[in-house]
Amino acid sequence: MNKYPKKLIIIGDSGVYGWGDIEGGGWCERLRQNWLKSENSPIIYSLGVRGDGLEKVAKRFRHEWEARGELRRKVPEGILLAIGLNDSARIGRKDGRPQLSEDAFKFGLKRLINEIKKEVHVMVLGLTPVNEDVMPFADCLWYSNESCSKYEKKIEEACLDLNIPFFALHKKMINITSYKSLILSDGIHINSEGHKWIFDQISEWSPLRQWAEL
Repeated sequence: MNKYPKKLIIIGDSGVYGWGDIEGGGWCERLRQNWLKSENSPIIYSLGVRGDGLEKVAKRFRHEWEARGELRRKVPEGILLAIGLNDSARIGRKDGRPQLSEDAFKFGLKRLINEIKKEVHVMVLGLTPVNEDVMPFADCLWYSNESCSKYEKKIEEACLDLNIPFFALHKKMINITSYKSLILSDGIHINSEGHKWIFDQISEWSPLRQWAEL
């Protein structure tokens, strides 16, 4: 039996932070508390920052990862990456330019994943749906499920190219008839029910369970 539990860094945006879940603190926090019940489950560090996209996560991942080793010369063994929604938003108008183009996003993501996988086991999540009826967000950002789908496809392609476990969150969540009921009134953040739904899915995701040795 492993004397020291594994450590998992979950890094991303407001979804990772848990914004919108006033009941459980977010799907990451729900997972952390669930794993705490088992003595040998991995320790989770949830490192979500509201508004973060690919470029900001790429800048901070190494420092965040190296700073959470706890023991000398021992760094966390896993990273779960959840980004892309903020990169997909169009600026100023519905047909404006995205924060980061699809091709630039895929190029940068492959670079980041390649950098991470040299050091540590990496897994990747897709995007959550949005409610287009209430766009724009913050009077200037237009999110759409069409863009979410396209950017999630780029994530999937990058993960397939690099043989990385990937969970197509948007593809699965958008097919729920009442998916809008899982989103806050702002149109882009998921609510407590949405976070609970993701927690239920992630808890049973075999690549994560196998890595965690559950």
